[in-house]
Amino acid sequence: MADKRDYYEVLGLGKNASEADIKKAFRKLAKENHPDLHPNDKECEERFKEINEAYEVLSDSDKRSKYDQFGFAGVDPNYGAASGDGSGFGAGFGDFDLGDIFGSFFSGFGGSGSARNRNAPVRGDNIRIGLTISFEEAAFGCDKNVSVSRIETCDECGGNGCAKGTTPEVCPTCHGTGTVMTQKRTMFGVMQTSSACSKCGGTGKIIHQPCSKCHGAGAVKKQKNISVNIPAGIDHNQTISLRGQGNAGLNGGPTGDLLITISIRPHEYFQREGSSILYEMPVSVTQAILGAELEVPTLDGKVKYSIPEGTQSGTVFRLKGKGVPFLRGNGRGDQFVTVNVTIPKNLTSEQREIVRQLDESLNGSSPSKPHRFKRKK
Repeated sequence: MADKRDYYEVLGLGKNASEADIKKAFRKLAKENHPDLHPNDKECEERFKEINEAYEVLSDSDKRSKYDQFGFAGVDPNYGAASGDGSGFGAGFGDFDLGDIFGSFFSGFGGSGSARNRNAPVRGDNIRIGLTISFEEAAFGCDKNVSVSRIETCDECGGNGCAKGTTPEVCPTCHGTGTVMTQKRTMFGVMQTSSACSKCGGTGKIIHQPCSKCHGAGAVKKQKNISVNIPAGIDHNQTISLRGQGNAGLNGGPTGDLLITISIRPHEYFQREGSSILYEMPVSVTQAILGAELEVPTLDGKVKYSIPEGTQSGTVFRLKGKGVPFLRGNGRGDQFVTVNVTIPKNLTSEQREIVRQLDESLNGSSPSKPHRFKRKK
């Protein structure tokens, strides 16, 4: 042990270094030389031990004072003896948490620099539900009532979990932090870790007289009826968010939201594409041949529309402004009507004769040349 380097030299500091300088130098060197980053480097492992030993002495004002006066003999009564077992390495880190050093390295692998403050405000969870409405309700909007089961702050105790007139005791084990620190000796020194306090269950407080309503939980589950405004033009699978209507937060944290996903029941006649409405209009052969004034159903009721003579099956005409209102903005989409010519069945012999005569009178005006389809390459 006679070849040990000066502790200030190990940390790259002068003897007038402040506590902050010592801590900063230790953080930097410990990160650079941590054995987990150099698993097969024995020299790096020895440097890491040396850095920790130097920090152990210089971070302790009493040990540092003795070291400044008497050197290694002031802090290690066995200095110079041939013990060589390295048992003095890392005997303690004071209140320094190695998690603070290595958190930035291992955060991507599930590690963390220090335990989260278990008494910090936490936002409540969102609640998700589904709501089914009719085609017309989606188009024009409506008001609905929904029933949700949610967690609310107990109104009896105000959320502290205690009976009226009493207050929780600060946990004497963790002193209200909800966590306790434990130290474990390893080949690299004493590693310090945090875990939930078993005395208070990680709450940081002990309730001696629980609230009779929430039994110390500070929150209760309630069934709540909530009014929901469904905006005109909402579409299938879109979600409405009601802020602050979800579960209550913890430790004074904000309440979550209620998220309502809309399902629309199919319509008997109409189909919807965005803000457009599609409708197939059945017409007779004579109406298609001669033309006719039709009564077309829409979301606003029936409207009249005249089709010209000779209208072909599959012809599409538009009713402007008869579609679904735009969800975000003024105006409405259009309704598109597809003509579907209905061919009569089970004609009588007299009716067939009339059709035959009609065909002869048309004298070949029906299309005689078939369409040629181009073969796909």
